[in-house]
Amino acid sequence: MTHSPSTHDAPWWRHAVIYQVYPRSFADANGDGVGDLPGITSRLPYLAELGVDAIWISPFYRSPMADAGYDVADYRDIDPVFGDLGDADALIERAHELGIRVLIDLVPNHTSDEHAWFEQALASAPGSPERERFVFRDGRGDGSEPPNNWKSIFGGIAWTRVTEPDGTPGQWYLHLFDTKQPDLNWRNPEVIEEFHDILRFWLDRGVDGFRVDVAHSLVKDAELPDWEARAVMAGADEEPVVHGDMGPMWDQAEVHEIYRGWRQVLDSYNPEGDPQRDRILCAEAWLPTQERTMAYVREDEMHQAFNFHYLQAPWRAADQQRIIETSLVAAEGVGAPTTWVLSNHDVVRHASRLGLPVGKPRPNGIAADDPQPNAVLGLRRARAATAMMLALPGSAYLYNGEELGLPDHTALPAGVRQDPAFHRTQGEETGRDGCRIPLPWVAGEPSFGFGADDDVDPWLPQPLLYGSLSADRQEGVPGSTLELYRTLLHLRREHDLGVGGLEWVSDLEGMPLPEGVVAFTNAREDGPAVTVLTNFGEEPVALPEGREVLVASGRLHRDDQGRRTLHQDSAVWLA
Repeated sequence: MTHSPSTHDAPWWRHAVIYQVYPRSFADANGDGVGDLPGITSRLPYLAELGVDAIWISPFYRSPMADAGYDVADYRDIDPVFGDLGDADALIERAHELGIRVLIDLVPNHTSDEHAWFEQALASAPGSPERERFVFRDGRGDGSEPPNNWKSIFGGIAWTRVTEPDGTPGQWYLHLFDTKQPDLNWRNPEVIEEFHDILRFWLDRGVDGFRVDVAHSLVKDAELPDWEARAVMAGADEEPVVHGDMGPMWDQAEVHEIYRGWRQVLDSYNPEGDPQRDRILCAEAWLPTQERTMAYVREDEMHQAFNFHYLQAPWRAADQQRIIETSLVAAEGVGAPTTWVLSNHDVVRHASRLGLPVGKPRPNGIAADDPQPNAVLGLRRARAATAMMLALPGSAYLYNGEELGLPDHTALPAGVRQDPAFHRTQGEETGRDGCRIPLPWVAGEPSFGFGADDDVDPWLPQPLLYGSLSADRQEGVPGSTLELYRTLLHLRREHDLGVGGLEWVSDLEGMPLPEGVVAFTNAREDGPAVTVLTNFGEEPVALPEGREVLVASGRLHRDDQGRRTLHQDSAVWLA
């Protein structure tokens, strides 16, 4: 057996399905064209019916929105575009009433340049305690050159020179992302204590955990040595590139001590050690090996880390099976669950990504003049990929709108794009706007039910295709993607697949499976097994007639002998 089953009373986060809410694009309650916290609260019953265990909400803090809220000006307040602290409290309370836990995003690598600390740093002298909260350095030579050659993830150099209080050109500050996102100095004890206090602030308000943005950054090599490569967020099919080949700004050993401190803060909110009351941390860490990722989820650090190696795996049977097996083995090595994911707000949605040729580099966004995905193929593969993922033991994350089968918007005009990566690279990098389009709820309403005002356009335009994929068009429709997700989540919980054990299958009742099929059983210690088949090959797979079909990602066919068959790019669960 590749993976042994867990007990039924395992901590909730070891098997939870967590749904990412991108607040700008989920639901707009006040009609200003931007989603907000009351909008999320109004749709919580929909999420409860979908069957998720928790939600993760992308940043809603006070922010100038240079990077859609990942530039935080105040970690203890809500940006007015999303509501206020009372709205946050109401959302958390309502979610808990519905049995949904709430995780929020935490952005510790950098603040906004409009954060009070950074404003104090600019008003203070070099070497002052205020500047020591950030990474300020003198320039090279006469001071006019950056301290090193580091490049920003969003394009351009990673340093900006400031004007000193006396009006003279001064020091430089580091920003691995946008100029408006100055990096914090995590070797400063004041920064450590500040984030402990931020954790307590939100834990006191009832949140159940935190997704930690670029968790593998924070600490930089103290010498700040030159490094030629440019870090990137997404990779290629054949050789995944996750933040390049790493460098002196990523995955420094000291970062683990920071998270041990955070874990102590979270554990203090569960003094009885009840596993169902655990508050959790989930790492966004793009790392070159699964072993390095798993270092973040050792027993005294974080609880989860996104499995980006799985997200990036090519749509081929051998690659998929290899990634699943190595993921489970690496996670078991530190006693952690594997946390599966296929889409989020930083990558092309998998309904579009899987419609591109296998083995070609995957883009960070798709523009109108780029090769376009095969929409029918992409959705068929996306449904199969999700069916396989939700049958795997461990935890899983869903991205808002994937349950509707939403593709990326691949024809956004340049004039409406907002991703700083697009603007800082002068359009060389398309950016992530296409996966962040406001959701369609009701086909016949303006903005497909996203907003409350007929005269206000949503913050990003929706493609017309979204109308046919709206939630009301799929509600109760057999075979719709929404109903497929509901069925998968219901069966996953009914059969305890999140805590099951995985064993690979090479034949079905004595019939060898053809090449190109990934097949496994997921079984509890005291329950019947569920067999899961995903057909990546061209040859149909005949299913044994004595087995009950629990769910299939697509229509099953009959061969000339009358046997049910699973065709290419489809998945099925058998009892």
